[in-house]
Amino acid sequence: MLEKLVEIGKKYADEVEIYQVNNFSSGVSFENGVLKDIETSIQSGISLRIIKDGKLGFSYTKNLLDPEGFVKNAIDSLKGDIKIEFSFPIGKELKTLNTYDLEIENLTNTKMVEEGQRISDILSQATNTQVNVGLVKSVSEIRIINSNGVDYSTKNSFYMCYAAAMYPGSYSSITRVVADKKFKEFSKEDFDYIIFLYNSSRKEVKPKSGKMKVMFLPNTMYVLIWRLVYGTNGKNVYEKTTPLIDKIGSQIFDPAISIYNDPFDDTIPGSRAFDDEGVESKILPIVENGVLKNFYYDLYYGSKMGVGSTGNGYKVSDWGGEIIRVRPTPSLEHLHMKPGDKDFYEMIKSMDKGIIVAQALGAHSGNIPNGDFSIGLSPGLYVENGEILGHVKDAMVAGNIYEVMRNVLSLENKTYMANMGVFPSAIFEDVSVAIRE
Repeated sequence: MLEKLVEIGKKYADEVEIYQVNNFSSGVSFENGVLKDIETSIQSGISLRIIKDGKLGFSYTKNLLDPEGFVKNAIDSLKGDIKIEFSFPIGKELKTLNTYDLEIENLTNTKMVEEGQRISDILSQATNTQVNVGLVKSVSEIRIINSNGVDYSTKNSFYMCYAAAMYPGSYSSITRVVADKKFKEFSKEDFDYIIFLYNSSRKEVKPKSGKMKVMFLPNTMYVLIWRLVYGTNGKNVYEKTTPLIDKIGSQIFDPAISIYNDPFDDTIPGSRAFDDEGVESKILPIVENGVLKNFYYDLYYGSKMGVGSTGNGYKVSDWGGEIIRVRPTPSLEHLHMKPGDKDFYEMIKSMDKGIIVAQALGAHSGNIPNGDFSIGLSPGLYVENGEILGHVKDAMVAGNIYEVMRNVLSLENKTYMANMGVFPSAIFEDVSVAIRE
């Protein structure tokens, strides 16, 4: 069917690209130790891009009932007058990755319910508080075919579990996320992490505001990374809305920080040998020993800047929207931050006075293009003389990543999958913390 679409498209256009996706997911959730929901969803569809006379056309459908009409919709969209300076990539041999684990097929809703109940029971007993748990498995298949010889496909399996110990009377929690290509039990290490942080911080405390050490956990590192992702996006470089223009080769962070995009790491779910435009993936250093190394591009903005795509053109849809509806844009989908050499619990002991950012509120606040952030703590854990004394309410942490990330005290010796990538915990010095008196 896709080959037929390409042939139909070639009758009207100079170049043709077809993108097909099928996604199945199933999940269960527990609230306060009680099964709340069992949900299943299926998403599928086809999107089409064409190039004709230096212009780009686009259409998409969830039901391909009229192939000729589908192509003509893309032709009609040429009236939008989107001028381009690129061609679709030429097909080549790609790296072979292990993206799918057959064991995911044996993971039933019943097994996820049993695991969710086990986690809920253990954490509830150990923390004596409300525990919420969610588990989901998904299988996604993507195929890209174009008129220049590309015919790539991938099948990815994904499993994720989160558990949250809730502070009474609030939405604040201590959370742990586990992810893999197949079912992975919540381990003793995962339980110990939540139990230690929650029980140590059960008491509410009100320390004084000021500059102090601040630890970002892996699940809150995205607050900082989000600003870097914006600053190195080829679209923003082209539009000159980033402060990092002309900063390639400059020291922007502490030498302890190295951040790179690695789509080939198939020890974790989501690895890809090609992006959503059929461009070959590659490992891309973003920051190396604190030095800015690269910006990232899709075909459109790579051509605008005269550098070509870096293999980072992805269909990205916020809030669970269907990706077939959107066009590729520059995106870092496989971010990693190199770990340090410090044990997590030893890192806490090294803090004479500071805050652990366990959850963040308002990560979108502040001037993101400039690198500014101002987040509420939900919760923040207060540390004094190496001991967690309790949690704080009505507190904020603020700063600019190009200042904060120049002062690294320590990095954890392990990394964890989290929002926007794979990160260790990190402690930064002299960060502004405001606590309502």
